[in-house]
Amino acid sequence: MIQHLKELWAYRDLIYNLVVRDLKVRYKNSLLGILWSWLNPLLMMLIFTFVFGYMWGDQAVDNPHIRFLSALLPWNFFTGAVMGGIPSIVGNSHLVKKVYFPREALPIAVVLSNLVNFLISLPVLLLLIVISGVPLTGWVLFLPIPILIQVTFTIGMVLFLSTLEVFYRDTHMMMDVGMQAWFFLTPIVYTYQRLPETFQLLGITFNPQVWLFRLNPMASIINTYQDILYNGTLTRLDFLGRTAVTAFIILVFGYWFFLKFSRRFGEMA
Repeated sequence: MIQHLKELWAYRDLIYNLVVRDLKVRYKNSLLGILWSWLNPLLMMLIFTFVFGYMWGDQAVDNPHIRFLSALLPWNFFTGAVMGGIPSIVGNSHLVKKVYFPREALPIAVVLSNLVNFLISLPVLLLLIVISGVPLTGWVLFLPIPILIQVTFTIGMVLFLSTLEVFYRDTHMMMDVGMQAWFFLTPIVYTYQRLPETFQLLGITFNPQVWLFRLNPMASIINTYQDILYNGTLTRLDFLGRTAVTAFIILVFGYWFFLKFSRRFGEMA
């Protein structure tokens, strides 16, 4: 694996060019171009704020648009990277079959291009925070931490799922449904405090708030973004630490799984 990492580093210019290509294709023939990186989350924020903030939400919550957007932007990054990365090998089969290069460069480039898109949209969120009167504290300097954890987790997921897609072409269709379910299992349109502290299922009593963070790494990551940008603090550091370890394990496993089957990509893609 270390040898593959060294080889991947040697091909860093290729990854850079793939990222640039992905960004150009995304905004090709688009009237507003890169402005969609700002408009898309803003429009989604207005919809979710109206529906879940004012119609069905907690009226006592101040600035619900900031709370939603601070969760929606990283979620869009995650969704775009995963759903775009799954077909990255199959969609570039002409390259895989003809030219040698580290195959992992393809899914990694998709994740990084979505990361760039996410970073471009962050200034809009920070501007809205200032305009809305939500105080930015010193905790905002820790923003790179959840970003790094999320990138680690996402790359691991994409390496694993893009490998499955080569052999099982319905992987992306299953994940399309799975991502919708995952969205509602992540505290984006609601806070984890809205969940009951005790719940009984099949005679077993458990705490849904705790298990939400234990079983869903994105719940901890999203909560960290909201803590830093909306609450101006950082809570549940224990779960964030566990999520960091989980993200690293998933990255290592995903990379191992990818390398194990990458030799067959040429005949299967």
